[in-house]
Amino acid sequence: MQIVRWQVVMTITILAGTVMASDVAAASDISNGVSQEASPQEQSQASSSSPQIQSQDSASPEEPSQVHPSPILDPRDRIFYPGDTERIKPLARKLFLNIVLDQKEIFTSPFHINRQNAKWWLLSAATTAGLIAADRHIANSFENSHGQVRWGGRISNIGASYTLVPLVAGYYGFGVWKDHAKAREIGVLGTETLLDGLIVAGVLKEVTRRNRPDEKDPGKFWGGGTSFPSGHAIQMWSIASLVAHEYEHKPIVQVAAYSLAGIVSASRIAAQKHFASDVVVGGTMGWFIGRYVYQTHMSHLAHKHSLLVPLIVPQAQPSQRAYGVTLMFGGAALGAASAWPSVNQFQRKLDLP
Repeated sequence: MQIVRWQVVMTITILAGTVMASDVAAASDISNGVSQEASPQEQSQASSSSPQIQSQDSASPEEPSQVHPSPILDPRDRIFYPGDTERIKPLARKLFLNIVLDQKEIFTSPFHINRQNAKWWLLSAATTAGLIAADRHIANSFENSHGQVRWGGRISNIGASYTLVPLVAGYYGFGVWKDHAKAREIGVLGTETLLDGLIVAGVLKEVTRRNRPDEKDPGKFWGGGTSFPSGHAIQMWSIASLVAHEYEHKPIVQVAAYSLAGIVSASRIAAQKHFASDVVVGGTMGWFIGRYVYQTHMSHLAHKHSLLVPLIVPQAQPSQRAYGVTLMFGGAALGAASAWPSVNQFQRKLDLP
């Protein structure tokens, strides 16, 4: 009973640190007053307001060298614009920084529990605890023949890193070849999703060290194994979630993505590599990670409905003290977003003589 009690407590702690990551990210955005798709507009507002601040500073003889910080609302530009996915060096830097901050938000999510989401935390923890208690019974309900294990292992290879990474890279390569912004975005977000999932799974595997079903003392936590959670489930469900959200207007794509993720997850149990709780927890984490990455970093400019999304482009001629904005739609907006300068660069352009 003591072992089971500690298993339940550990599972609740682990699940609390991951399953609500996307909700925490959304709440963080709301509290900061930041809208993901309004990022260019915010940059425009920040840039257009800087000349007023600088002119006030220059009018003050007592503080001629005082520099005011940029009025940036968000510490990073979360969104991958079409232009960001074209150049390897800035893309790699932005991808690395986003992954670091993704991990921070994922592993600090337990500190953001509130009354609105507490019931979902408790429900998820109770479900996981029930599955852990029923793991042996579920595993024994399978035939567990040599053929089942062999075929389960072959099918589960679909969800392995050596399968998904080349697939995502190939999708990005197709986007570069055909100059397809959405394909490049899926390739970049897919890479970020996989890396986020791999890091989370690796950390939790080291913390729990649960033995696999085909190892000595199967199901034992802190036994030196790597069963909890399922890395294949995290990777498959994160990619499936990302693809389903990218093609939210195409139900056939969503059904195909989630069906394949479900088949691969079940095959891990059939191959006796994971228990049901490992797969369910891993799949849940993966789905939330995929949704979080999409909602946080997706740009509407890479989608077909970008024709209806306006983009406000600031115009400035400091020598003539003339400032204004241009409202652009469709392909012109997409091209402007690709060449969009950073806030700091734009503010340097607005410095008054």
